[in-house]
Amino acid sequence: MNEKLSVRNPRTGKIDCWISPPTPDQIADKCAQMREAQIPWQQAGVERRIEAMQQWKQAILSQKEQLTEALVNDTGRLSESVVEINSLISTIDRWCRVAPELLLEDEKATAIPFIRVQSQQVAYQLVGVISPWNFPLLLSTIDTIPALLAGCAVIVKPSEIAPRFIKPLLETIASVSHLRDVLTFIEGAGDTGAALIEYVDLVCFTGSVSTGQKVGEAAAKLFIPAFLELGGKDPAVVLESADLELATSALLWGSVVNAGQSCLSIERIYIAESIFEKFVDKLTEKAKLLQICYPAIDRGEIGPIIAERQAAIIAEHLRDAVAKGAVVRCGGAVEELAGGLWCRPTVLTQVNHCMKVMTEETFGPIMPVMSFSTIEEAVQLANDTIYGLSAAVFAGSQEEAIALANQIDAGAISINDAGLTAFIHEGEKNSFKFSGMGGSRMGAAAIKRFLRKKAFLNKTQSIPDPWWFKS
Repeated sequence: MNEKLSVRNPRTGKIDCWISPPTPDQIADKCAQMREAQIPWQQAGVERRIEAMQQWKQAILSQKEQLTEALVNDTGRLSESVVEINSLISTIDRWCRVAPELLLEDEKATAIPFIRVQSQQVAYQLVGVISPWNFPLLLSTIDTIPALLAGCAVIVKPSEIAPRFIKPLLETIASVSHLRDVLTFIEGAGDTGAALIEYVDLVCFTGSVSTGQKVGEAAAKLFIPAFLELGGKDPAVVLESADLELATSALLWGSVVNAGQSCLSIERIYIAESIFEKFVDKLTEKAKLLQICYPAIDRGEIGPIIAERQAAIIAEHLRDAVAKGAVVRCGGAVEELAGGLWCRPTVLTQVNHCMKVMTEETFGPIMPVMSFSTIEEAVQLANDTIYGLSAAVFAGSQEEAIALANQIDAGAISINDAGLTAFIHEGEKNSFKFSGMGGSRMGAAAIKRFLRKKAFLNKTQSIPDPWWFKS
């Protein structure tokens, strides 16, 4: 595990970075140190923790240029890297604003007049976060920030595919005296993540279903909580009454933002028969206008495919679809340009559920479009999946859209829009089916995941209890 790992640059295809995973003994030692540091961190109280988080925010802002450069080298795209850093800053501010109220403890009366209940929230001592490569900074911190404010120490293992941001981020952490002993990031691949689980009290994992199942099984054996946000094959349903101008623009963004490498990406689009051709024409016309960010990184909208193995999956899904009769309206191939792997926005028609592109997670800028004749058929198609992360519904009225959304098995459903979970953090949601398990990482419930509740049952009067044995 302590041998150096090579890292590929997604724009050039070259190996230009090496990382050094810690040994199991080093992980154990670091976790032991963090457990000791967590005790005064929790005892300091939420206001002191907020002060530390605000100091960290300022350190991040001072290192914004270095972080941006690292993220660009990790992912090969610029605009989304800027968004990641800005989102991290706003996430820190948002949790600092709401945490004090959410962490309040109270005392309540009971049905028995001389018994009162006092509550206490006890943070899990050490949280492990294992995060993916598609939004390396954002998804490594989305669980980390509320966990820290809850009073936990947190150790994060980002993906070995996009690890360059770790070094400048660790420099920001090291500059905050009250934070550096309770927060760290470590480099490594799957074996490092597996070793980490052995030493934490709770694990948060974002990634594939297959790896998530292994994480869940390991956590179950250790009897620790696991919060898993896994894959998706998010459907969109567009009814006859929908605004097609709105729907095509929203679904284009929701399908190809970050080159489709997003958990919230729309991967299947179902259109009412009567508007099918009109919808496809509009969507294709708009998709053709988008350009890849090549050769200049600050031009165009579509970045490279970050992970080489993901490019192979996208290419296989396209080959499989065409071989089974799909029609390519635009795009349709993975291209190699100067060593980087790219896929232009792709619209497919004549698709069906015998194709991998309609049933397996593609994670690319691919928009397979299929028609339906009845609401019942639309619901059946949308739910014909092992996944249930999120979805989108477009209709002429809120009532019509909600009536359909009620029948879709997914945790977050955008109404007359797509991918709203990227911006609306108040909506608590759970992942359905194989898309994950555990409490919501959105809304007030997100911080509650990192706390156990204690109840002190206080007898307030020195009198015999009526249920005692009679003397």
